[in-house]
Amino acid sequence: MLEVNITIRLSHYDLEVDFSVGNEILVLFGPSGSGKTTILHSIAGLTKPNEGSIKLGSKPFFESPNNYLPVQARNVGLLFQDYALFPHMTVENNIRYGMKRKEEGHSVVLDELLQVLGIQPLLRKYPHQISGGEKQRVALARALATEPSILLLDEPLSALDKQTRIECQDELIRLHDIWKIPFIIVTHDVEEAEKLGDRILFLDRGKIIDEK
Repeated sequence: MLEVNITIRLSHYDLEVDFSVGNEILVLFGPSGSGKTTILHSIAGLTKPNEGSIKLGSKPFFESPNNYLPVQARNVGLLFQDYALFPHMTVENNIRYGMKRKEEGHSVVLDELLQVLGIQPLLRKYPHQISGGEKQRVALARALATEPSILLLDEPLSALDKQTRIECQDELIRLHDIWKIPFIIVTHDVEEAEKLGDRILFLDRGKIIDEK
């Protein structure tokens, strides 16, 4: 269970949210500038809240004022909107990048991901040689190859065409059924939110204004 109760002072408003997430898909929904990405970055450790706490199970990520776990110690998978693949690395090296500090013996996990996502034929290609949908699958494989305790996805499908987007939505649901860890997905597409989310938190100007 991830528990988030934080305050972050932003330039135009104070972000104040209090919510928890089990092994489900939680969607953060709202207009641009409502604080969705800031919440993800706080959970990942890229943004430090001013007050409050973030805890995954018994593991504190942040406790005001001074207990702050660094990014690399949180075991959080983060998928950026632009996928953030390294252009000079092959698909295989991109996926393996986050595994370098892991113990050996994780090839079973990687093999499973390659099979589930259907990206074995892409391993020797470079990011500029593959499509948007394929980049999304590679970025997902990279995020999950580290065996994270939670997966955060920041508008991961926004750049895809409609058909590829539908396919990748189905893929996300299938991956969650397999991995059974908390997924938190940011979107401002209402149809996507309703399809993906076990729960939806509606945000506006840093506040949760509704839940579905």
